Amino acid sequence: MRYGLLGKTLAHSHSPLIYAQLGIADYRLFETPPDGVESLIRGGELAGLNVTIPYKKTVMPFCDTLSDTARRLGNVNVLRFDSNGRIHGDNTDYAGLRATLLRGGFAVEGRKVAILGTGGAAQTAAAVAHDLGARTVVHVSRTGEDNYGNLDRRADAQLLINATPVGMYPNCDAAPLSLDCFEALEGVVDLVYNPLRTRLLQQAMQRGVRCAGGLFMLAEQGRAAAEIFLGHAIDPAATNRVYAALLQKVEGIALVGMPGSGKTAVAQAVAALMQRGCIDLDASIAGQEGKSPAQIIEQDGESAFRTIEAEVLQSAACEGGRVMATGGGAVLRAENRAALRQNSRVYWLKRPLSELETTGRPLSKDLPALYERRRPAYEAAADVMIDTQQTPEETARKIVEEFYEYTRTQWA
Repeated sequence: MRYGLLGKTLAHSHSPLIYAQLGIADYRLFETPPDGVESLIRGGELAGLNVTIPYKKTVMPFCDTLSDTARRLGNVNVLRFDSNGRIHGDNTDYAGLRATLLRGGFAVEGRKVAILGTGGAAQTAAAVAHDLGARTVVHVSRTGEDNYGNLDRRADAQLLINATPVGMYPNCDAAPLSLDCFEALEGVVDLVYNPLRTRLLQQAMQRGVRCAGGLFMLAEQGRAAAEIFLGHAIDPAATNRVYAALLQKVEGIALVGMPGSGKTAVAQAVAALMQRGCIDLDASIAGQEGKSPAQIIEQDGESAFRTIEAEVLQSAACEGGRVMATGGGAVLRAENRAALRQNSRVYWLKRPLSELETTGRPLSKDLPALYERRRPAYEAAADVMIDTQQTPEETARKIVEEFYEYTRTQWA
């Protein structure tokens, strides 16, 4: 039995991994132009099909039946083909978002909910919010009555749901709005799952507001779709397993710390253990500029180097699932810390100053003073501090063990 995903651009799809975790091995990606959608659906070779943008409404006329949820929301993300050739349309995005809100402990009942956007995802979010007892649901859009120019009218919103693509890869440094005016905010949910932690979510994190991205929603909608495909119930706990597998795939590892603390050697050892790609930021800069970071600093000044470093880092940090060794001062800029955090768990490699290698490092002449200047930035950037007085291989094993324990205990 063949299953797959219908969409226009699917290069970053996680669906094959999701369905492999749920027992569906024969799962394919069908990148299809608009004029090929009907022939794929009518081809008679499929048992089930997930549907993503831009075809969630396009496929509805081909359905012989629609679930109540699909009919209510006006879009379909699951097609099931029965033995008689009939096509049944359903929507599991609703189940995915509902599970995200409930599992995350987001208070919805009696709350005022502001939803960014007016498209299909926004309609799904509104339906879920209404069904969970929201007191008021308002849509914020670019041109509607409630828009980004009069956000103060909705400053009392308690739950904010981003149902727009703003902040999605590759435009990772964008955010739909600032949270500053939302004084009563209790929760933020961003349906974007790439990157893992959008700039919007990072604003919420900085304020200590409960928040979640779209990855758990993706996992749960997949479990619900697999139930439809296979015709039997799947333990809801399977969503946690799918989520952990997704997180282990897309969450990167970034190493920060003083110059000479062993970031490059440890990154290479981590990448070898995890069979992942490895990026050395200083080496990437040297390859791009044709001279080493030390030469750039000596010839053009530290400020010029930091600008180049920021551009290279922010481009590299958009891609998840890799291991990155940063330069010693890469986290000095807040925008660089935000870029690292969006797709990576950040480890601060901490080594005694007396053991740091300083050869060829023009900024490492007064290590104690340099460390005191940079320590707040390392603390602000890091999720975990790692003692690096062991060999690179031993340090790498500690990082990998911590990383997998972290991914096993996370859900969003």
